[in-house]
Amino acid sequence: MDSLDAIFKPKSVAIVGASRDPKAIGHQCVKNLIESGYKGKIYPVNPKADEIAGLKCYHSITEIPDEIDIALIVVPAKYVPSVAEECGKKGVKGLVIIASGFSEIGRKDLEDEVVNIARKYGMRVLGPNIVGILNNPLKANASFAPYLPYPGKAALISQSGALLIAMDARTWSDKVGISHMISIGNMADLNFGDLINYFNKDEDTEVISLYIEGVKDGRKFLNAAKNSKKPIVALKAGVSQRGAAAAASHTGSLAGSVKIYEAAFKQGHIVKAEDLDALFEETMALALQPPMRGDNLLIITNGGGVGVLATDAAEKYGVPIKDAPDDLKSLMRNHMPEFGSPKNPVDLTGMADRPNYEGAIKDGLKHPWVDGVVVLYCETSFTDPQNIAEGIYQAVKESGVNKPVAVSFVGGERSINAGSWLIEHGIPYYKSPNTAVRAMGALRIYGRYLEKTTTEFKPYEVNKDKVASIIEKVRADGRYTLTEPEAKEVFAAYGLPVPKGKVAKTADEAVEIAKAIGFPVVMKIVSPQIIHKSDAGGVKVNLKSEEEVKEAFEEIMENAIRYDPNAKIFGVYVQHMEPKGTETIIGSVNDVQFGPTVMFGLGGIFVEILKDVTFRIAPFSKDEALDMVKEIRGYGILKGARGEKPRDIEAIADAVSRLSQLVWDFRDTIKEVDANPVIVYEKGLSVVDARIILKTEKVTKVTPKPLDKCG
Repeated sequence: MDSLDAIFKPKSVAIVGASRDPKAIGHQCVKNLIESGYKGKIYPVNPKADEIAGLKCYHSITEIPDEIDIALIVVPAKYVPSVAEECGKKGVKGLVIIASGFSEIGRKDLEDEVVNIARKYGMRVLGPNIVGILNNPLKANASFAPYLPYPGKAALISQSGALLIAMDARTWSDKVGISHMISIGNMADLNFGDLINYFNKDEDTEVISLYIEGVKDGRKFLNAAKNSKKPIVALKAGVSQRGAAAAASHTGSLAGSVKIYEAAFKQGHIVKAEDLDALFEETMALALQPPMRGDNLLIITNGGGVGVLATDAAEKYGVPIKDAPDDLKSLMRNHMPEFGSPKNPVDLTGMADRPNYEGAIKDGLKHPWVDGVVVLYCETSFTDPQNIAEGIYQAVKESGVNKPVAVSFVGGERSINAGSWLIEHGIPYYKSPNTAVRAMGALRIYGRYLEKTTTEFKPYEVNKDKVASIIEKVRADGRYTLTEPEAKEVFAAYGLPVPKGKVAKTADEAVEIAKAIGFPVVMKIVSPQIIHKSDAGGVKVNLKSEEEVKEAFEEIMENAIRYDPNAKIFGVYVQHMEPKGTETIIGSVNDVQFGPTVMFGLGGIFVEILKDVTFRIAPFSKDEALDMVKEIRGYGILKGARGEKPRDIEAIADAVSRLSQLVWDFRDTIKEVDANPVIVYEKGLSVVDARIILKTEKVTKVTPKPLDKCG
């Protein structure tokens, strides 16, 4: 038995804080459980009542003679710890804390106290600050939402309680089938990762749908998503600066960077919904239809206008329309008048009736070129939408293939009713061509995830001890920023190519270093206090002779002392000047929710102005790094544009993957990394400038972290 079965398959429910007042939440929870048809035992608990809603009321949960699976707690927050203690003594298995007034208003101490009590007794906690659980398989409305959602196979988990109540009503108007609706609230104990793991094994659930403001344990979330055998669709709120602030105040959790969540969604094979409408539309499609296993979408319509709208949408949502092969066109001609069009979209014309649709859909689905079909119908005076709907269903059924179909009927009440009939028979229906195509786009995204063969990350052979010793030396020096030579030593220890270079203490030493590594060279001041070296006159480039090196050394030292007389100067870094190539940037930030992440993008204006970068959560394989490189809008430049030869994309992927191991191995120590620019050539690359910033927390000894499973 799963440890969460008691919460999501309870045989008995106690409502602590049950009330005789019909307007009170404690009364609504009792009434909702009764009226929803729940067959388990219901125990109201209130020290001042003997009967509520026709049920015997107990003065304390400890008075109940039977076993209790879950307790719905609706008392004020200050009483929740004592109630949790009583529940623990009674042997309750799960606490569903509807009460608010915890971390969302700054009372994390109260929340922690409740969780500690629950752990002492082996109880799990859902909430606090939630609406409750709406469970269709058990007909159990263990919440203060007014009714159970439209029945179906999607588990919808929402961080917002108010939004969950609104979505509950909308499931009926949109006919989006739900197995469970769960309010997750502050996630003091159970979080998104726990619930994904549970519903991945639930026999009543085919798709997991999430409304997220912020996750508490990013690694657990990511691993749960990666291990899910069921599709997951998620809407991330709080992506704007003000939106993120609102999310934090609402839930007590931080809303992370949109780029990092996008990375988590990609690595976790989560379909990203762009808004609330898309969350519903895509949930329905993923619950009712198989994934789209190829890129060839066929559109069948009776109107040119809706066909054009669908074609535009297909381009937008990642399933661009292609010209159909000749043999498929020949088949389509059999189902239209002479003035119809067998091209893609297939225009059956306004004369089309059920036989035309039925034949075209059946032939289209059976054709090996076709991977998915969107059927569009504009209501006409001589056709019956219900008859068309039944023809679509019959065609899909008789085709005998496992390919996705989405339908849009554009019309009035008759079309809407026919669309509802289609949903009831397992075919997703939408009111506009755009939404039908967007749903098909989600099916294709999930299909691509299933087709993807990204290898698991395998650690590289690296010199961790050297990196640890460098970091210990920097901390012993009272610093949190590595010098450029130190940062490059770290990179080299992890196999990232860096130019030849060495720190010189004198002008003569600089000359000897330059002669050893070869001209031309670059020279840079090395000082923890001088971060912006160019501003201090601390950089000289393209030095081609011994005389130039000597002069540059003296000038750099004079400029540095003038810029900051108190600066601690370690010397001047003499580095081989690398030839011109394509500038890129590789970086890392240690995210509060997901830990170390890695960024890649083109350098210069692309990162400064266009912010053309992509992220992944570390560590990850070279395959994943290749996907990163291909995602940026400037990928065409790396492939070779306007006569330029292609750059070494394999070398980029190797460097990015290696950096992901570095920041994961030292995730308790390294805060940020910046390799900028990284110059990429036809063969190979070179990290020309590097910066590593450490965390400011005190660490007595730097120890590389073991590489455990981390998504």
